[in-house]
Amino acid sequence: MIKRDLEPLVKAASKKFPIVGIVGPRQSGKTTLAKTAFPKYAYVSLEDLDNRIFAQQDPRGFIATYSQHTIFDEIQKVPDLFSYLQTKVDESNIPGQYILTGSQHFLLHKHISQTLAGRIALFNLLPLAVSELETARIRFDTYEEYLFHGMYPRLFESSIKPIDWYPNYIQTYIERDIRDLKQISDLSTFQIFVKLCAGRVGQLLNLSSLARDCGITHNTAKAWLSLLETSFVVFLLPPYYENFGKRLVKMPKLYFYDTGLVCSLLGLQKYQDLYTHYLKGNLFENFIIGEFLKQKYDHQKPVEYYFWRDKTGHEIDLLGIETNGIRAIEIKAGKTIASDYFSNLTYFSTISKSKKNIIKQVIYAGSRTQRHTDTIILGKNAFLHSQPL
Repeated sequence: MIKRDLEPLVKAASKKFPIVGIVGPRQSGKTTLAKTAFPKYAYVSLEDLDNRIFAQQDPRGFIATYSQHTIFDEIQKVPDLFSYLQTKVDESNIPGQYILTGSQHFLLHKHISQTLAGRIALFNLLPLAVSELETARIRFDTYEEYLFHGMYPRLFESSIKPIDWYPNYIQTYIERDIRDLKQISDLSTFQIFVKLCAGRVGQLLNLSSLARDCGITHNTAKAWLSLLETSFVVFLLPPYYENFGKRLVKMPKLYFYDTGLVCSLLGLQKYQDLYTHYLKGNLFENFIIGEFLKQKYDHQKPVEYYFWRDKTGHEIDLLGIETNGIRAIEIKAGKTIASDYFSNLTYFSTISKSKKNIIKQVIYAGSRTQRHTDTIILGKNAFLHSQPL
């Protein structure tokens, strides 16, 4: 079993809050983390039909049966339980009373968010970070292998291959769980929608174009995309447009939480298929941004991530807005350092009106790590194996 970086923070939170929540994609390791961090807690899965019926028909009796020190797995299956949990923890006021896991971000629901406000410490657990693989002494020889293989724990803890695992994951989890969230009458069209999203990875989100290509309405595309976000399949990277006088792009960019899933949706059969694939650069960018997100969530870093693009085509792939500075990062899938890697970074720092210190970085697929005037250049090995985030 691969040790998760989030475990110490989850344990610490259980000494302060009555409820600790762990949310993230299906199969990202939430249940394993909860059981490992709290081995003496009772475990109740709401995917078990008998447990779910009990909780739905007699929620008060259900909570009374599991009065404290219990892990409720996939609790979003019975949303009415949240109100009863609120009453229970308010009565007892015991730190670490309940551990909740969910494959949907239940605090995005307004009622549930209000119910648990001030009572829950919530953590996002994404698929494995490269730093966690390093701790377990697991490495790939090429970055294309990282992109294709993906980072779900099951793929590293069993002999199953990505080309066998991901289609089942898509069928069993994404399609079933999203249908649980909202009735989708035309599943075949929804499958096309998810694949069209994969084909737009790393691109500006144009819902009208996406809807048109899928043959659905704009509102349907918006609703379906929201379901993919809620279920931790995709995320939107927002544009940064503060402290600028120029007209800027204000559409978000579309990314997936796992590049292995994207590769499967695109029909790739082996990592070598990435060598000449037209989305190779986008997937490399997605992978790097995903690693920054994992570091943020796993270590509770006070940083917000954006991209920046103006109407003339200048773009910064990733901006990390931190307390004392801005980290501007260009992500390049090329293996040779080129002079144009630095032009947008220089342009951004010149026109930015921010008073914060701007740290400029280039992360590329080559092997050399060096400094170019005021820009730090990180080769893939430095990024993947030493994680200087």
